[in-house]
Amino acid sequence: MILAFLLPAFAVASVSRDDPPTVRYPALPAAAARAQGFVPVGWVLESSESGDLDGDGKPDLAFVLHMNDPANVLKNEGGFCGETIDTNPRILAVALAQPGGGYRLVAQNHALVPRRDNPCADDWLAADGEMGGGIAIARGNVVVTLGRFMSAGGWGMGRTVFTLRWKDRALRLIGFDSENTQRNSGETSSLSVNYLTRKIRIAHGTIESDAEKVRWARLSGAGLPTIDAIGDGLEFYPEGLASEP
Repeated sequence: MILAFLLPAFAVASVSRDDPPTVRYPALPAAAARAQGFVPVGWVLESSESGDLDGDGKPDLAFVLHMNDPANVLKNEGGFCGETIDTNPRILAVALAQPGGGYRLVAQNHALVPRRDNPCADDWLAADGEMGGGIAIARGNVVVTLGRFMSAGGWGMGRTVFTLRWKDRALRLIGFDSENTQRNSGETSSLSVNYLTRKIRIAHGTIESDAEKVRWARLSGAGLPTIDAIGDGLEFYPEGLASEP
């Protein structure tokens, strides 16, 4: 049986009585000469990384698009943690290099990096946030880091990291890592799941000591989930592992 992993609660509060405005996500171009060519009207290229993802020796692209609609910048009722919050969504996309030049779009996802809905929480993907989020290409994989820090309303802080590999015509999850620190108690916890070996490492400790209590478990089932099967990256935890404290 898989052991339960207990994570600190990450409170999310709505900024108004209404949900963020509904967004219609565009279909991106099937091919383009460069990353900028995939950007639809009303969106901006927020970040782009280059590296070989399919093993053909050619640099491929992983990039993030950010919607730029003033209607999604909402007034923060009460004004605590700022007067407004930008709820504009993002799209994470991957494009592979073509033999004759340019790139072919192979994946686009708007769920893994969720929309902001709490003005007191750092932007999960912001590199200059307290915990530093962002995307990278490392060892032929796409690495997405979501930083978690709240200036008010929650003591927990940490990072959630997804390691994704282009395999069998899909972007698939091969690694999940989450680290957390409770700023009030100093308690630490971490979870690392290797989807290739099916091994799970669960650790608990404190900022006052390097010693950790470590447990190991094995992930049930088989296969590598696609990026679309992950859903919201801040609400995803491997099957059988608890997310509530």
